[in-house]
Amino acid sequence: MKVWKRNAVVAAIVLFVCAAVYLNWTYQGNETADAGKTLGQAALVSGQTSDPLLSSTASPAVTETNQPTAGDTSSSSGYFASARLNRQEARDSALTILQDAAADENADAAMKEETAMAIQSLADYTVAEAQIENLVTAKGYADCIAFISDNSVSVVVSTGGSELTDADVAKIMEIVTDETGCEASQVKIIPAED
Repeated sequence: MKVWKRNAVVAAIVLFVCAAVYLNWTYQGNETADAGKTLGQAALVSGQTSDPLLSSTASPAVTETNQPTAGDTSSSSGYFASARLNRQEARDSALTILQDAAADENADAAMKEETAMAIQSLADYTVAEAQIENLVTAKGYADCIAFISDNSVSVVVSTGGSELTDADVAKIMEIVTDETGCEASQVKIIPAED
């Protein structure tokens, strides 16, 4: 009976985490679509728009041929969006495999126990990664993505064009070690190329 209750709790947590990630992904997708329009990636028909960021007449600079400039951060934010999507797809795939293994009628109790623990670990990693990303961006960094595995943590940080100082590394390291319980030797902090 205990195993069933624990599996139900784990399944509920995983369901809530997946729902939160989906809603976040959906919300982020809507912002990205709108941002593409304001960056001049699409030509305006008749030169009028309801977008408050653009004037009522199209400027000559807003054409289909505009490309991001060197100072444009869309390429780095594109990396972070792509990395988050890749991480989520990998997690979803792993979760599906684990859930199939847990639902297998031929699996013994030990196998189901290991599968439940692996699902719980995935849920814990997902929550810890989100916490790290939120706390690092709250400290004023442009963007951040964390990758947690069994024995290491990698954090990619966009600093908005400036370099990471020793103080920056110490702040990020403190956040990661507090959230994961890992030692500093297990944490890798990587500045993103802006």
